[in-house]
Amino acid sequence: MDNDTRLLYGPVSWIWPIMSPPEHYVEEATLYLDYLKLFAEIPVRTLLDLGCGGGHNDWTLKKQVDVTGIDISGDMLSLAKKLNPECRYLEGDMSKVRLGELFDVVLLHDSVNYMLTSDDLKAAFRTCFEHLKPGGAMVTTVEQTPERFKQNSVNHSKESKGDIEITYFEHMYDPDPNDTTYESTFVYLIRRAGKLESHIDRHLCGIFPLASWIDWMKEAGFQVHQRPFTHSDYPAGRSEPMLIGVKPK
Repeated sequence: MDNDTRLLYGPVSWIWPIMSPPEHYVEEATLYLDYLKLFAEIPVRTLLDLGCGGGHNDWTLKKQVDVTGIDISGDMLSLAKKLNPECRYLEGDMSKVRLGELFDVVLLHDSVNYMLTSDDLKAAFRTCFEHLKPGGAMVTTVEQTPERFKQNSVNHSKESKGDIEITYFEHMYDPDPNDTTYESTFVYLIRRAGKLESHIDRHLCGIFPLASWIDWMKEAGFQVHQRPFTHSDYPAGRSEPMLIGVKPK
């Protein structure tokens, strides 16, 4: 990939609430919290959302827990603060941030895909562990693994709000299956009052075997549990591995 633009987290971040409205995350966020409550060995009142993006999961989570969100994108954090003024948001890198606080549970969702090396992913797991109270739990989903990756797969959708229509496509390609990255390229077709603008957005993402995720979570100190993650929007039969890590008391 020539460059890693991530326009969605900068100049075109304003389209995110239209592309993927917070209402679409109710089922996902509820499932995450249900599993965190199931596996945590302490009462669940506080949650750290690592890689919170625009705060769309937090829109549901805040109804049951006190949420602190961390993201590397200031533009996404601005969206999150506007959507969830009740929550606390701080700028930081999930592989490095240290707040000096402990939480009951930690959510590490799709932003973890931007961990490009084994050291990056291990560091993100250490961040989770070091921010958890003993008996607390973290949850993450494994969207891509070498075993499940489909070369040249394409996803697309169309959303609208008022006089704005957004059609977007995502194309996934792995130029070197022997390394730990793949390319995710987005095309955004944006019509405002009928006038078209288009953007090509390139994202470099990490890809690791599921066994490595589990081993590195254990290395960080977690007791690891695996469950299938599925969603009503997924095609029939599709699921992703969901991993729950518990910090021993």
